[in-house]
Amino acid sequence: MTILFVADLHLHSGIPGIADGFIAYLRHRAAGAEALYILGDLFEGWIGDDGCGPFENRIIDALRQCSDAGTAVYFMHGNRDFLIGEEFARRAGATLLDDPTPIELEPGSPALLMHGDSLCTMDEEYMQFRAMTRDPEWQRRTLAMPLEQRQALAGQLREHSASANRDKQDEIMDVTPQAVIDIMAEWNVSTLIHGHTHRPAEHELTLPDGTPARRHVLGDWHADSGWQLRLEHGRLTLERFTLSALTD
Repeated sequence: MTILFVADLHLHSGIPGIADGFIAYLRHRAAGAEALYILGDLFEGWIGDDGCGPFENRIIDALRQCSDAGTAVYFMHGNRDFLIGEEFARRAGATLLDDPTPIELEPGSPALLMHGDSLCTMDEEYMQFRAMTRDPEWQRRTLAMPLEQRQALAGQLREHSASANRDKQDEIMDVTPQAVIDIMAEWNVSTLIHGHTHRPAEHELTLPDGTPARRHVLGDWHADSGWQLRLEHGRLTLERFTLSALTD
């Protein structure tokens, strides 16, 4: 049994090499796996399922081929593609997941899956933004806008985010250690898997009851490389790989 976890590909037409690499990944790495979990920010931006163009449709078709071949595909919203909806999931053959979502890596071994942005509680400005954009009523009003207005709004939000982040200290944009402890204790898990921070690593920690725990942080993809967390034979392994090495 092989289960794969990825996040933070930030796919967009301006860097086609990452999209090409991801499609090759679906065909040659995800093919044959029991499941593929995409933990947010698959796309750099998403203005609604009705805004798909040739670039987005190509990714959706590749996901569908992977799903039809027998790999269960799961998708969790990120801070860039939180407007992905049921139509995307239907076309891609994917299942939308809540954030957070508990799963069993194997019988008796629970883990918690998250995008990771909700753990960055020291970034108060971002947490306010997140609360606004995840509000169902805000999303309903936004999706009711004409496509051109949504495109303009997405550009404004990206510009504001880039400007705000330039002045923030690195530790503010990382997860808050106590938030990690609290969420793992709340869900009674000793394994947490998330992305968002672009700081791939495996962290050892101890829960309040003395239980040893581990936090696996997925890396972001670039034009020449990608990251995955692989579950095989009961062992989780964080791996970086070269996209050009994926045969297509």
